[in-house]
Amino acid sequence: MSMIRDLRAAVRPSLRKSSTVYSSYDTTRDPSASSAVVDCAVYRDGRRVKDAECLTPHEAMIRVREGGGFAWIGLHEPTEAEFAGIAAEFGLHPLAVEDAVHAHQRPKLERYDDTLFTVFKTIHYVDHAELTATSEVVETGEVMCFTGKDFVITVRHGGKGSLRALRHRLQDDPELLAKGPSAVLHSIADHVVDGYIAVAAAVQDDIDEVEIDVFSEPAKGSTRGSDAGRIYQLKREVLEFKRAVAPLLRPMQQLSERPMRLVDPDIQKYFRDVADHLARVHEEVVGFDELLNSILQANLAQATVAQNEDMRKITSWAAIVAVPTMICGVYGMNFDHMPELHWRYGYPLVLGSIVVVCVSIHRTLKRNGWL
Repeated sequence: MSMIRDLRAAVRPSLRKSSTVYSSYDTTRDPSASSAVVDCAVYRDGRRVKDAECLTPHEAMIRVREGGGFAWIGLHEPTEAEFAGIAAEFGLHPLAVEDAVHAHQRPKLERYDDTLFTVFKTIHYVDHAELTATSEVVETGEVMCFTGKDFVITVRHGGKGSLRALRHRLQDDPELLAKGPSAVLHSIADHVVDGYIAVAAAVQDDIDEVEIDVFSEPAKGSTRGSDAGRIYQLKREVLEFKRAVAPLLRPMQQLSERPMRLVDPDIQKYFRDVADHLARVHEEVVGFDELLNSILQANLAQATVAQNEDMRKITSWAAIVAVPTMICGVYGMNFDHMPELHWRYGYPLVLGSIVVVCVSIHRTLKRNGWL
């Protein structure tokens, strides 16, 4: 919170760039230390300025103010100290800065003065040879984007989801990049949603695999209901997916429908396409959740049926065994005068009677489907 107090003291509505503010950004880094700034460039007329390589964010903004264009600064998991100077340099709101540094935010779109702050949840599919009850299916990350009149600052959290390839694709399309920072914001949104589509297709394959296993004959040595752990784990991963997709619907709707000074009208049309793709992915994820509920219920119902069948078999055999048990129990009593006790054919008659009755019970139960 000390960083937030410092920023509140440094940020002013007039965005004055005094020598004190300039000195707040530490440009003398230890060469052996890793930097949070992964790329910093100036773009004019849709093209990267070649003589503006290896700049600090402060130097990049000086180039922008002198010659126009906009600066695109990319950071990866910055610390409070690393981001404090950049936040003061660009006049970023302390609340947005706190969210960007600490991450673990819901997807959202907020406006602070002349800056748009957008949070995206990135989703990556985790390859696995076999889906188990402990398999990690999706891995999440975050991309925060500060969009101003002449700058874009992207803050990425997570080991995957690099924007380097996206930056190169944009640099190959100068006409689109010439639209300014809003073109970068659209490309990031489109990149994230395209990732959702790819992950949704992979998750669909996992659900199909589980569904086939549930409704097919169990493998030798396995029992009905043994897939419940896999289904529940997959449902949890789908829920994580849903948490990334659902909150982003309203921000995309705002960017595609509500006029904003920081969003070029031509770019706003492209946001409609992103919003449409996002809505489709959301419908798929909701369908995944409902389908997994049905599969889980079917799996539990199959387990219940299997248990009932086992109980019927046990009960049937108990009924069969009860016949010789009862007869032997009667003749095991110590009485002198019992029917047929001294008859020569009494023993084989009793054994035959036991066999006949047991076979009759067995056939009756088998005919009724109990055995």
